[in-house]
Amino acid sequence: MYEKVAGTKNMSHEEWLRYRKQGIGGSDAGAICGVNPFSSPISVYHDKTSDEVEETDSETMRQGRDLEEYVARRFMEETGKKVRKSNYLYRSTEYPFMQANVDRLVVGEAAGLECKTASAWNEDKWKDGAVPDHYFIQCQHYMAVTGMEAWYIAVVILGRDFKWKRIGRDDDLIASLRIIEADFWNNHVVPRVLPDPDGSAIYDDILEKYFHNVRKEHTVQLIGHDEALRRRGELDGLIKKLSEEKNEIDQKLKLCMGESEYALSDRYRVSWSGVTKSGIDAKRLKEEKPEIYEEYRKTTEYRRFTVREAA
Repeated sequence: MYEKVAGTKNMSHEEWLRYRKQGIGGSDAGAICGVNPFSSPISVYHDKTSDEVEETDSETMRQGRDLEEYVARRFMEETGKKVRKSNYLYRSTEYPFMQANVDRLVVGEAAGLECKTASAWNEDKWKDGAVPDHYFIQCQHYMAVTGMEAWYIAVVILGRDFKWKRIGRDDDLIASLRIIEADFWNNHVVPRVLPDPDGSAIYDDILEKYFHNVRKEHTVQLIGHDEALRRRGELDGLIKKLSEEKNEIDQKLKLCMGESEYALSDRYRVSWSGVTKSGIDAKRLKEEKPEIYEEYRKTTEYRRFTVREAA
C-alpha cells in the first residue's frame, strides 16, 4: 500500500528537493545498491542528512527534464498506450522511508513509465533490449512503493534512436531492495552513521567536511588496522611501479613523435600539443607589491593525511 505525500504540480524545485530528503527515491536506490555510475551511498547519505538544498543543474539534466514530455509522446506513438502525469509524491505505508516521484502512469494498467534521454556515446548500454542497472533498480523501487505490476522505460538516444521496454515486477529483487534500503535508512541516515568507505573522491570531501576540526596532540589507538595498513604500503609500491611503467610508455611515444603534434595507428590517436598556461608569479608579487599580495592572498585550511611505519 502507498499514500500520496504531496502534490507536485505547483511545487517549487527547492520544495521538491526538501521532500526528497525525507526518504529514499528511485534515483537513490541504484546508488545505495552500488550500481549507479553517477552517485554512491555516501552521496545519498550526505543529501539526506544535510540541511543543504543543492540546486545543482547541468545542460544534460535540463535536456532530460525538457525532453520528458517528448519521450512520453513518442512512447504513446510507438505503443498505442496512453499515459498521464501523476503530479504526486508517493510513499510506502509499510516502508515509509521508500518514496517515489514517477514520470507518468499508464492509463488502464497497473504500470508506470520512466522517461530517459541518453547520449549517442551510451547507446551500447541500451543494445538488444538492455536497461542500465541503476534504471532497472529505479523501476523496481517504484513498483515496490506503488505496488504496481510493471514499469515501462522509454529512452531517446539523442539524434540516433528511440527505445522502450516493459519491466515486470520482480518480487524477490524487491524484497532484497527493501532490506538494503531499510538498512541504509535505519542504520545510517537516522542515527547519522557514515556508510562504509568506498574509495571515491566524494567520500574524501565528506570526511573533510565532517571532521575538519583537529584536536591538537590527541591520539587514538589503532586496533585491527595493521593488515589494512600493510596492504596500503604494498599498494603504494605497486602504484609507484605502475606509474613509472606508464611514464616509460609515454616517453617512448614522445621520442617516436619528436616535434609532431599527432600520432596515429589503426586503433589509437595520440596528441602531444603545445599549451600556453598563464599564472601569477607569487614570489615576485610578494617581493615587489607586498600590499597587493596580502590583499589577495588566499589561505586554505585542510587536514594532511600521512602514514609511516613506527620506528
